[in-house]
Amino acid sequence: MADNGYLPTVVVLSGGLSHERDVSLRSGRRVSQALRSRGYEVVESDVDTSLLSRLAELSGSVVFPVLHGEAGEDGSLREVFDLLGVPFVGSIGSACRVAFDKSIATTVIGAAGIRTPTQVALPYETFRELGAQVLVRALGDQLGFPMMVKPSRCGSALGCSKVTRPEELPAAMVGAYAYGSVAVIEEFIEGTEVTVAVVDRGRGPIALPAVEIRPESGVYDYTARYTAGATRFLCPAELDPDVANSCADAALRVHGALGLRDLSRTDLILTSDGEPVFLEVNVSPGMTETSAVPLAIETAGWSLGKMCADLVHAASARGGKTDPLRASIGAR
Repeated sequence: MADNGYLPTVVVLSGGLSHERDVSLRSGRRVSQALRSRGYEVVESDVDTSLLSRLAELSGSVVFPVLHGEAGEDGSLREVFDLLGVPFVGSIGSACRVAFDKSIATTVIGAAGIRTPTQVALPYETFRELGAQVLVRALGDQLGFPMMVKPSRCGSALGCSKVTRPEELPAAMVGAYAYGSVAVIEEFIEGTEVTVAVVDRGRGPIALPAVEIRPESGVYDYTARYTAGATRFLCPAELDPDVANSCADAALRVHGALGLRDLSRTDLILTSDGEPVFLEVNVSPGMTETSAVPLAIETAGWSLGKMCADLVHAASARGGKTDPLRASIGAR
């Protein structure tokens, strides 16, 4: 645990083997710089065979995962940290598993009383065996056009397509299956896209100012997300105060309903009457120069370094569940 004045070494974990590796590395570099600006000793690490031995040698260290995509956000690595007694920033593994799978998270959030798009999840085997023609017709009848197609377990809008005509759907499904075995097809909701970060620095979760997203292309895809100048971000979003409060409330309810911890980012669509509709939630939001969360932190009057330092302090104070990894190293 962290004593007053004691700064633990922070292992910033980025990279990994997902399709979002490059984005993760950029996020990791920025978090590392932010923590160093607050006086922390930072060890930047990828996920490799030397990771566990490295953690064992860094007694009292805290892991700050900035991994995007399946390996970083599906909860498996965080369950390893819990198993080994290594404190870390962010949500526990079981909460991450639910949040990362769009088909499951949408069901949980809908049950919590937050509006969600009508959605269908189709495994690749089902789509292949039952035939595209029948399914395309059924999806069109149920959801209508346009619709959105996306991988159930992927981030950064990889494999996502807006489908406006029936003949476009098979190719969109193939594109989604390139990033996972289950595709999610959901009604397209016209409106204003906003994203709201929730941060708990040890005194309870609060919502940061909403960020309004205006991609130049009209579609907030991978290119729009990570190309400088391709998207205009407005923070605080140009919203009526009551609508802004509704967005903040929705993000806080998502954070609570999924049992998330420390930091999350909820993506919403605002309908023409100002109702927020849940799209997805991110347990390891991007921290790059074009990411929304650092912008919201700045608008809130914080610094990225201060926020990251507070999250590290909270994780250090929690400690790990057990410490068999470091104990075994010390006994040798």
